[in-house]
Amino acid sequence: MKLPEDIRKLLIKRFRSKHHEWLMACTTTETSKPTNAEAEDDTDVGSLWPITINLGIPTEQDALRQPEGVRAWVTAWQTWHGAGSLVWSHRHWRSLGKQKVPAKLILEDPHDIVSWIGETEAWTQAVTRYKTLHQRWPILAETLPKYYPILATYNNTDFTRLIDMTAWICAHPDSNLYPRQIPLAGVDTKWLEPHAAPVSDLVAAIRGDLMDKDFYRRCGLKPLPQVIRMCLLDPAFRDQYGGLRDITAPWEEIARMDLSPAYVFITENIQTGLAFQDLPGSVVVMGLGYRVSILAQIPWIHQAKRFYWGDIDTHGFAILNLARETFPANETSPLDSTLMDHTTLMDHRDLWVEEKDQVAAPELPMLTDIEQDLYRGLKTWRWGPRIRLEQERINWDKAWATIQQVIHIP
Repeated sequence: MKLPEDIRKLLIKRFRSKHHEWLMACTTTETSKPTNAEAEDDTDVGSLWPITINLGIPTEQDALRQPEGVRAWVTAWQTWHGAGSLVWSHRHWRSLGKQKVPAKLILEDPHDIVSWIGETEAWTQAVTRYKTLHQRWPILAETLPKYYPILATYNNTDFTRLIDMTAWICAHPDSNLYPRQIPLAGVDTKWLEPHAAPVSDLVAAIRGDLMDKDFYRRCGLKPLPQVIRMCLLDPAFRDQYGGLRDITAPWEEIARMDLSPAYVFITENIQTGLAFQDLPGSVVVMGLGYRVSILAQIPWIHQAKRFYWGDIDTHGFAILNLARETFPANETSPLDSTLMDHTTLMDHRDLWVEEKDQVAAPELPMLTDIEQDLYRGLKTWRWGPRIRLEQERINWDKAWATIQQVIHIP
């Protein structure tokens, strides 16, 4: 015996699995099929139109065993008001006599289903927008349904910007402009960041080129340069560049610099790098985080002895792991970590904070055995849940003494 709430749950499930094909069907002339499909279970619901859902009429023996349940079931359908047509049936039972019971629910089209699950307004808007876009770009017939949330819930301003952006890019496929140079009202960086993926997919589908996944190449736009920030710690290096100490420039320009440092320090955070004092033959690169692999493009870094210093948390070790992949061990020297050890962690217990989201990997292949053990300890909460020691919090006098020791300065 299926109650109205059971039907609602069934229809929610089927809407989630079928609404894509229902949306595509809304532009065809045949929105239903003459066969009246009966759904014996939830796997059949919504395959053909109209559909009939059997409500599970009990046998007389079932009614005798659970009279209160059957009475509640009948009452629920007697008081029900909603989309679709309810079909009643008469049963002539030997012990209970003639009984009128709910037999089937007939749903004519998707509008009946969305009415049941409270999705009418969103569905109606999605259908209208789908038809509009399909009429403009018929090739999007199969791409648009996967963006049902956009079709159904975007406000008119964002939806208009999405379409205008897509149309402009299609009309100017090789503009080579930065995104903010596009002459469309409201299309700024803040708007584009969460909307780049649908714009990119729509453009690729319209052009019929789904291979290249890069947003900028797909849209013929110029990406912002990937910049590297670093400090020249040796006065001799600064003399080469007009006394500049703190330099931020695109990686291509950094790569062309005439530098031959003996030591390169890589710090996860900017303020730690800025705190570095003068060191002979040294450069500190800072604030790249997971972008550390861009350093592989800098020729003069490959010739130096390299050190990585990051937060003592799972992400700090994940970035160290990535940095080691960036600089293979068969180069001039391996990349060593510093101040990412058990002693440093324990010496700063009072400064521990919580790492909100830990790295999923149980192990990181590029770590040393000692580093791996510390990483496992953080992952398994050996010293407490989600422990994190930010590198900026480490006692600077001790940290600076360690930095000098690793390059053998007394």
